[in-house]
Amino acid sequence: MRQCKRCKKSYQKGGTRKLLRGHYNVTKVGRKKANLQLSMLYTPGKRVLLCTRCIKTLSKTKK
Repeated sequence: MRQCKRCKKSYQKGGTRKLLRGHYNVTKVGRKKANLQLSMLYTPGKRVLLCTRCIKTLSKTKK
């Protein structure tokens, strides 16, 4: 499973609900994937998968 090395974010499951005759019916269940990028900010010399939020926070603390 693809996930961020720092915060362990991978994907979220979610669906839409449709009201039919007084009852909700789950019609579509999908996945929202995290925006993962290969980066060398976390460990020098190695490329690891990090989400964009972690890349932003790591670059702010480096300055």
